[in-house]
Amino acid sequence: MEPRTGTPVTNTPVTVALVDDYDIVVMGVAHILQQYQDRVVIAELDTNRAVSDIVDIVLYDSFAQPESDHDQISVLIGNPRARRVVVYTWNFDPDLIQSARRHGVHGYLSKALPARELVAALEAIHAGEIVISDPPVRARSINGLNWPGRSEGLTDRESEILALITQGKSNAEVAKLTYLSPNTVKSYIRTIYRKINVTSRTQAVLWGVRHGFTPDHHRIEHWRGGP
Repeated sequence: MEPRTGTPVTNTPVTVALVDDYDIVVMGVAHILQQYQDRVVIAELDTNRAVSDIVDIVLYDSFAQPESDHDQISVLIGNPRARRVVVYTWNFDPDLIQSARRHGVHGYLSKALPARELVAALEAIHAGEIVISDPPVRARSINGLNWPGRSEGLTDRESEILALITQGKSNAEVAKLTYLSPNTVKSYIRTIYRKINVTSRTQAVLWGVRHGFTPDHHRIEHWRGGP
């Protein structure tokens, strides 16, 4: 669903922390939101770091991350510095949405949302609404998002699977983490091998290590003048 048009918007921008394991991913989201800095201010970008600022919303990007039925969401929900937690994803499996709600997530937003709708949804969540996006018709991210391997022709979903493989995950683990069938994962892997010109898993992992598919461990505080 989309936020109600009558949702009040405060004059103070919503402060947001972006969370994922990859700098390139959170910075892509930050650049999208930057054009609305009068309404949304990025307080910090966290890759494998706990949120340190007190923020209105933590936006948890699910790229190559455990989905909302895992402990990471509970850790964010339990962080007193995070007033609200929102999942940002293309995975709209009904069980995941229910799990997110049980954990106490305040929003479950699609990566297919245009930037203006994403900002409106964040404002509605800040105002006290629970916002669950409609499932995207096609699992395609909005323009401006970024991911490892994009310049080499990998789609966001292919990139996510290669990132998980580079992390040492088995096909079964990739399938469990992405809520894809094992056969679908195998199909993605064949396509990935072809695109990056490798013939084995070992070669794919080495390619991934060389091209930024290993998780980062950074915090970028006060991004572009944030609080």
